[in-house]
Amino acid sequence: MRARLYKPSKTAMQSGKARTQFWLLEFLSTPSLFKEELVGWTGSKNTLPQAQLKFKTKGEAVSYAKVSQIELVIEEPKSFTFKRKSYSDNFRFDRVS
Repeated sequence: MRARLYKPSKTAMQSGKARTQFWLLEFLSTPSLFKEELVGWTGSKNTLPQAQLKFKTKGEAVSYAKVSQIELVIEEPKSFTFKRKSYSDNFRFDRVS
């Protein structure tokens, strides 16, 4: 069984980092989809890709994967550098457009 471990990035619709403080473990598998004949919906008997586990630290997630014998694909988070900006810089005369 394989799983992906990553730290989610903030969405474009928010400026805060509320849901980026934890590590997320998602199971990877090829879904065996079938078409349900009565209604025509797509179904699957494998519900494991729908499961997501949250961990406070990367170490907790790695130790859980070792105990559960899960092969991990770890994606390190990209570093973020905060650029200080001033509102008055929008109106500078030497601003490059």
